[in-house]
Amino acid sequence: MKTWQMRRNCALTPKQLLKFYIVLVCLSATVATGFLLAGVWVIPIFTSLELAAVSIGFLIYCRKALDCETIQIDGKRLIVKKFISFRETTYEFNIQWAKIESPIEGSKVFLISQSNLRVELGQFLRREQQIPLIASVKAHLG
Repeated sequence: MKTWQMRRNCALTPKQLLKFYIVLVCLSATVATGFLLAGVWVIPIFTSLELAAVSIGFLIYCRKALDCETIQIDGKRLIVKKFISFRETTYEFNIQWAKIESPIEGSKVFLISQSNLRVELGQFLRREQQIPLIASVKAHLG
């Protein structure tokens, strides 16, 4: 079985982001608690609002950071899996009939097609990364 995986280019993995988030929450809570003990009750309110906004932003980032596309060749089957925004879609092709269409000039994606089923792939790759991937997959097709 041969597998190719294409992932979104993100600065931090969700695991690294979680570690940073824990440190941020602990630091903000410590500062807010210090102000609360000093009698300034408004700082913990703004700290809570800040952490809520940061939490929402980090959740949106994590949702996109996990996006990926996978091409698998298993025997006579070509399986394409797209995991976009926590929704996985699986497409199955016969390697004898599947065709890969190179990206049109100015297009960011290439196509895998068989009869009336067409799947766009490669949105996470640069053009120079797509060409070797397409050649490698084509070598396994009939």
